Order: sequence, then structure tokens, then C-alpha cells
Amino acid sequence: MKIDKAYTVPLIVAIAFFMQGLDTTAVNTAIPSMARTFDTDVIHLSAGVTSYLIALAIFIPVSGWIADRYGTRKVFCSAIILFVLASALCGTAQNLSQFVIFRIFQGMAGAMMTPVGRLAVLKVTPKENLVTAMAYITWPALIAPILGPLVGGYLTTFWSWHWIFYLNIPISIICVLLAWHYIPEEKDDKQPKRRFDAVGFVLSGLALAGFMYGFELLSRTEVPYYVSAILILVSIGLLTFNIIYSRHISNPLIDYSVIKIPTYKVTIFTGSLSRMVIGVTPYLVPLMFQEGFGLSPLESGTLFLATMAGNLAMKPATIWIMRHYNFRTVLIVNGLLVALFTFFTALLLPTTPTILIVAVMFTSGLFRSMQFSAITTLAFADIPQQQMTPANTLYSTIQQISIGMGIAMGAVALRFSNMINGGTEHYTVADFRLSFIIIAVIGVMSLYGFTKLTPTAGNAVRVKK
Repeated sequence: MKIDKAYTVPLIVAIAFFMQGLDTTAVNTAIPSMARTFDTDVIHLSAGVTSYLIALAIFIPVSGWIADRYGTRKVFCSAIILFVLASALCGTAQNLSQFVIFRIFQGMAGAMMTPVGRLAVLKVTPKENLVTAMAYITWPALIAPILGPLVGGYLTTFWSWHWIFYLNIPISIICVLLAWHYIPEEKDDKQPKRRFDAVGFVLSGLALAGFMYGFELLSRTEVPYYVSAILILVSIGLLTFNIIYSRHISNPLIDYSVIKIPTYKVTIFTGSLSRMVIGVTPYLVPLMFQEGFGLSPLESGTLFLATMAGNLAMKPATIWIMRHYNFRTVLIVNGLLVALFTFFTALLLPTTPTILIVAVMFTSGLFRSMQFSAITTLAFADIPQQQMTPANTLYSTIQQISIGMGIAMGAVALRFSNMINGGTEHYTVADFRLSFIIIAVIGVMSLYGFTKLTPTAGNAVRVKK
């Protein structure tokens, strides 16, 4: 039986994405247990999370160059192998210093795995099948942050935190075997190999790492806001210089000229704001259930599973909707619904019937899934095949940054709300309510950029030929 690679490859890549997302989010629930193992303060464990995100930010831009030089199949499979080796090392860490070093290695591997996996999908998928392919590889980004805390809580409670990392071993073995068999090997040796842009690598690395770390500092109550602001402004300056520099060389590490394509530009700027709003939910909702409602981590994770059910339920409808309605309409209308159900989340109380909370979570998951898939699909709708690598590299970089910024936005909104409500020592239901209202308003305001799209934008992937 002949296997269609346009559907097989996205499913294989989705497995790798899910493994990485599950690992990243499950670690957060194990932090108290890990702190006891390492005999250190809980707050110091944030170094393990931060080091991973910074490694991602630094090495994602170089993924496109490596994939072009050595081939997507080789790089993708190698990245999975390195990721699982780093995961196993994380599970054997005896102290915080070892853990941070192993997390950096894990972040370097993850920086190759995500963008190169998406590039493998883009290279084997015809434009008319891109809607379906993007639906396959976007669900891990939505489901893993929801399932991660539940898996992490269960493994930490009934086994040990080490199993969060050991769980990656069987998944990665299966993924590598499938990827090596089904992802086609590239045989384009006639193309000249690009020289490595070392200056661009240093500039982008410093800028993106500083940007990520600056926003991460916003979530720390002990760090003044001006420290974060200075670090973010310096990072923006370095990034601006890097963009100017890239225009004057023939082999830029990140080719920013691809932003000139209108549909891609919208997904980079307006789409990033939408992804930030989407990314707030997995951070703020479980926190509200525990801090505001007084639920246990396991109860919170179980209740939040309704969002995952919504994500999964929307997938079959996603393809049909994007076939029958243009991207402009889908992104604006669905974006309003995302903001509306963010507002409804603000109205939930500890006394709210469980069935009503589940209904809000489920419906919120539906619309978050739709928005995420539509943005990701539109990003590559009008990209010529020869520009897929630079477009994918830049998109992966921006997507990773927007995830970190989304968490920071939720943390800042919560801190700001707490200050307005009197600055109590513990976050209250009122603090979370105001935070979700702020996020909902930002969600509505962010939709203005989508009004600039034409009704025919992205038709290359919407209309079956």
C-alpha cells in the first residue's frame, strides 16, 4: 500500500513536537520535588526553565542553515537523538548545576527539532494539502501545555520527577525509526552551500536570549521592572542592528526580507499577539484553580483537561472551516470568540458549578485551537518553495519568543491586578478576574492587524486544485 508522505510526515513530526511540549510543561509541576532532591530553594529551579528557553532562542536561528547543509531528515533525526540523550542526563542530575547544564543541551536539541521538523513537512506538502498538514503539527503546541501538568503531577506524585525525562526515551526511539523511514532524503547537491553567518549568529543570539530573559524577569516579583525594561530595550537595539546588517550580506543567518510577503508579515506581528493571548491560558487558568479556588494540582490539571478536549474536537472542523471561509473572516471572528471566552473565564468563581467551568474550558479550547491553526497555516500560504527555509526559521524563532512573552504577559497582568486590588500577599479570585479581563481586551485590540488582510489572502492553500 502506498503511503502519502504529505500526511505521514506531519504525523511523525507531531509526535516529536508533542514529546518536546510535554517535557517542557511537565517539568514545571515537578519543581518543588526537584528542589528537595537538589537541596535548594524552589525559586532557584527557575534557572532550569530559563536556561532551556534561552538555549532555544539562541540556536533556533541556526537550524535553517544546518538543515540546508546536511538535509532535513538527518538533522531532524539527530536532533531527536540528542534531545533524548539530554533528557536521560536530566533524569540522572544530582544537583542544580548539572541539571542546568543538561537542560541547555536539551534546549539546543529542541531548537533543531522543532523548526527542522516543520521544514520537513513544508518540503513534502503541496500547497493544497497545507491546511491539513498544519492542523496535524499544531495540535501538540495546544495539547502538551494542558496535558503536561497532569502527567508531571502524576509521575512526580506516584513515581518520581525523574520519569518525566525518562518518558521521552521510548517515544523518541519510535519517532526516529518512523522519521528515518518516511521522511525523504534530500539529494540536491547542486545547490551551493551557504557560508555560515557568524556575526549574525552572535547578534541574534544575544538579542533573542536577552529578549527572552528580559521578559522572564518580568514574572519575578523580586526584580524591578526597570531592569527588565533595560534588558529588553538593549535586545531590541541588537536585533535592529542585526536586521540592518543582514541586508548587506549575501548569506544572512535570518533572512528578514521574507517579511515583505503580506500574509507572512501579518502572522509575524499580529499573529504573535494572538499567540500570546492563546498562551496565557495554560499559565493563568491552572494557577487560578489552585491559588484562587483552592484546588490541588491534580484537581486543577484534571479540570483543565476540558480545554484539551476542545482542542481535539476542533481539529476535524478546522480543515472544513478554512476550506469554506477566507482567512480574514476566520481570524477576526474566531479571534473575537477567543477574547470572549477569555472574558468568560474571568467570571468563574469557586462556587461556579463544575459543569459550567468544564463548558467554558472546552469551548475556549475549541477557539484557541482554531486560531492557532489558522495563523500557522496562513504564515506559509504564499511563501515560494525557495524561501521556505528562511521563512520557517524566522517563524519558529518568533513563535518561541511569543510563547515566553505570553507567559510573561500573564504574570505581569497578575502582578498589576494584585497591586490594584491592594497588594495582598496571596493572589485572590479578584486578581485573576482583572487579569483575564486585561488579556481579553488585548485580544480584541490585537485583531486590528487581521483587518488588513484581503478576502483572497491565503487562497493558495484554501482552494483544492
